[in-house]
Order: sequence, then C-alpha cells, then structure tokens
Amino acid sequence: MDRFYLIVPDADWIERLVPLGVRLVQLRLKDATEDDTRAQIRRAQQVCTTHGAQLVVNDHWQAAIDLQADFVHLGQEDLETADIPALRRAGIRFGLSTHDEAERERALSFDPAYIALGPVYPTLLKQMPWAPQGLDRVADWKRAIGARPLVAIGGLTIDRLPGVFAAGADSAAVVTDIVTAPDPAQRSRDWIAATRQP
Repeated sequence: MDRFYLIVPDADWIERLVPLGVRLVQLRLKDATEDDTRAQIRRAQQVCTTHGAQLVVNDHWQAAIDLQADFVHLGQEDLETADIPALRRAGIRFGLSTHDEAERERALSFDPAYIALGPVYPTLLKQMPWAPQGLDRVADWKRAIGARPLVAIGGLTIDRLPGVFAAGADSAAVVTDIVTAPDPAQRSRDWIAATRQP
C-alpha cells in the first residue's frame, strides 16, 4: 500500500493530480446523482489505469461492483447496507473506517484489506463526533491489527508525517491539506516526495 493516500471530491481532481505520480487515490463523491457517480467512477478508472494508480471508490459499493472497480472504502454505517459477500464474489477489496475499539474489532471481523483510523488530528473538513485520536492511539491500533495496513487520516500535514509513520501508520490519507492548498498540484508533489523518502 502506498504511503500517500490521496482523497479527492470528484473525478476532476483525479484527472489533475493522478498524472503527477499519485499511486493511491480515493474518489469520495458526496451528493452526486447515481448517473453522475457512475460517470465519474468511469473517468477515474480510465485515468488511474492510464497512470498505474490504485483507485478506491468511497461508499458506492454497488456501482463499484457494476463497473468492475477493484477497491472500495466503507464507513461503519456502510456495513449496515453493503453486501460484503457480493464484494468478495466480485473480487473487490475493501478498507474500513474505525474510530474506537468496538469499531476496530467489528472491522477486523470482516477481514478488510486495510483499516483506517481517524481523525488523528483535528480536522477542518467535516464535523466529527470523535475527539482527535492522537499518535498513541495510532500505535495502539497498529499493535492490534498486526500486519494489516493501517491508514491514518484526519488533519494530516507533511510536517506531521514523521510522527504518524513512527507511530505505526502504513499510509497517510489526506484531503484538506491538498484540496485547499493555493497550488494543489505542487502540494501533491510535495506529499509524494515526503512519503517516498527512504
């Protein structure tokens, strides 16, 4: 799993940033119609295939099955409705969000490809019912999930990366630090460079 996990709000961002060398990107569509969702997934698939990037479709598991995507990210609430056996039959891997120990244990029972923990730091993107988790919690999560990849998310910046990786995260997911940057393309290049240092 790549150490830089870019999350963007639509396919336009994928077309702009994936060609810069992004290897792992999540398409997090909110409030899109079903037709638009599927059209954007198709666009994202084309770009990611062309540039050798892994596309993760957020939430829209049925569209992912229908469009033969190969990776989906699901929140805890999605587990109430997602057809996990259908995802497995389709050969689609999935990652799961977690925020507390109960959610972590529930997530592990589904044998996901990775587990995400957040928010590690205060986040500006959306109101969160959870307090920032902190680096000790990242370390706890890594001990609990073992070899399974751990994705840290929430309030991450390049300056915070060393601590996040030292605590045990395998990948750093970022939204705000890039999509709100004055030059998102340059900021993406900075993240790529920072996460690919030996």
